[in-house]
Amino acid sequence: MALHPDPEKGTLEFGVGTGRIALPLSERLGHVTGVDSSPEMLDALRVKLKDGGDVEPVHGDIRTYTSKARYGLVYCVCATLSILHTPEDQQQAVQRAADLLAPGGRLVIETHNKPPILDLHEGRTRTTYFVPYAEPGTGVQTHSTLLDGGLWHCSHILYQADGTTRVGSELTRLTTPDDIDGYARAAGLKPESHLSRWDGSPYSERAPMFICCYAKS
Repeated sequence: MALHPDPEKGTLEFGVGTGRIALPLSERLGHVTGVDSSPEMLDALRVKLKDGGDVEPVHGDIRTYTSKARYGLVYCVCATLSILHTPEDQQQAVQRAADLLAPGGRLVIETHNKPPILDLHEGRTRTTYFVPYAEPGTGVQTHSTLLDGGLWHCSHILYQADGTTRVGSELTRLTTPDDIDGYARAAGLKPESHLSRWDGSPYSERAPMFICCYAKS
């Protein structure tokens, strides 16, 4: 809420998914436009909207999405930017976000923090770790691999309370705040702050995620 400079100018999410962020946000800020490249995710969002919320699902690519509207806040969180696997693609997405901001608007990006992931590997290309959940016997085991070009591949095994398991994998590109600052400056935005948590805690190299805020003059 505090990061939105002017809710009346509208809100845009890059990578809305099933609306986990946009739906509750719309209840407090009003209409949210949500762009996502996955038709399946958007279909799931439309089902949720039957129970309430003011989110407009839009199918599109965050690297190329265009609109006549200009927004007071554009946000790209939950490491959505990291699923773009080259600096050029990440730069393109930030440029699109900047173009869609109204004067005085703000761009907010949250993504994986590269330093603690490198520390976790302790100089190795591959490592495995387990994160337990609160309920006994549950948690997620991750097989983590660092690849060339700053890419990070993870294979996960999720141990559930009913004794079953689920598997999944993801490939992302790791960045630092300096990387995102470079994209933003090239897009004509001014860096405002680096945070490690949504409570306003300042950036820490030990934080698993980081948040960057940028202003459009």
